[in-house]
Amino acid sequence: MTFSLVGMCRKTGMFGAAVTTSNMNVGTRCPYAKAGIGAVLTQHRTDNRLGPKGLSLLEEGKMASEVIDELITDNPTIGWRQLAVIDQNGGTAFYHGDKIASLHSAAQGNSSCAIGNIIRNETVPQAMIDAFEEVPDLHIAERLVRGLEAGLNAGGELKQIKSAALLVVHEQEFPLVDLRVEFDRAPLSELRFLWEAYAPQLEKFVVQVLDPDSLPYPSP
Repeated sequence: MTFSLVGMCRKTGMFGAAVTTSNMNVGTRCPYAKAGIGAVLTQHRTDNRLGPKGLSLLEEGKMASEVIDELITDNPTIGWRQLAVIDQNGGTAFYHGDKIASLHSAAQGNSSCAIGNIIRNETVPQAMIDAFEEVPDLHIAERLVRGLEAGLNAGGELKQIKSAALLVVHEQEFPLVDLRVEFDRAPLSELRFLWEAYAPQLEKFVVQVLDPDSLPYPSP
């Protein structure tokens, strides 16, 4: 009941993930990313532990395919999981558990990977990749949002989506973008609204952490 994608911006080195689902609280359960390291998606009867574990493996220098191999090895519940990983070089890999009975699929691009389960058709992930890669000069957050929108337009999932999340990391330990929508009738429209409102303030939110004296007063 979820479709999502991970990606890397080759120009800036930013990593990001975006996800939407008919369930709640997707932003705290499914997307994980670390600056300079990569990103991980875990979904379908989500095991939240796999995100941080995947990032730790990426931080050791493992490739995306190696991370997937380690996450699925000796894991008695892995058959219920769906995973996507992107490593620090932009390499990607995905996994579908053998207990996923619904229609599910994945697609890979140039430094991007999309996955979906309980979706209306198998073209949803490829539509997401196509949209993400169509505009490589735009900010990665915009590209990720466009990817989700394309997935919805291609059919989306079988149930009405209710939540969405957008996560981007770059250089710092804290996220550059971390936006979430919960229990909304049109979560992707709301996510786009949040992103477009947040985008002009991106630099300020970083500067106020690193060099607060340089900002005029008052500043939140």
